[in-house]
Amino acid sequence: MALTKQERRQRIKYRIRKKISGTNERPRLCVYRSNKNIFVQLIDDVKHITLVATSSRVKDIADQKVTKIEQAKLVGKAIAEKAKAAGFNTVVFDRNGYLYHGRIKSLAEAAREGGLIF
Repeated sequence: MALTKQERRQRIKYRIRKKISGTNERPRLCVYRSNKNIFVQLIDDVKHITLVATSSRVKDIADQKVTKIEQAKLVGKAIAEKAKAAGFNTVVFDRNGYLYHGRIKSLAEAAREGGLIF
């Protein structure tokens, strides 16, 4: 019996999370993509806390009438700025089971352009 999309993504997510973990020096950049929005967090898995977070629902980004891929670029730049302000230069990228293309790819590239290293 074939897997559903959600079950397939969960298996990929668990496979990724076995290998990567965020620390206070190098937090995990976790991405969640819904149909309309995209959310990003920097997470310290040792202390189990979210250090920095942003999303496409933030007023500055939500007010702009752009495509979802361009919206993801804006979120990537915003998370890079917030991470730099909080003192984080390097992160571990967690695509959360999503394929690395489209909005996930544009967010990651924008975060790299913003100065994050991963």
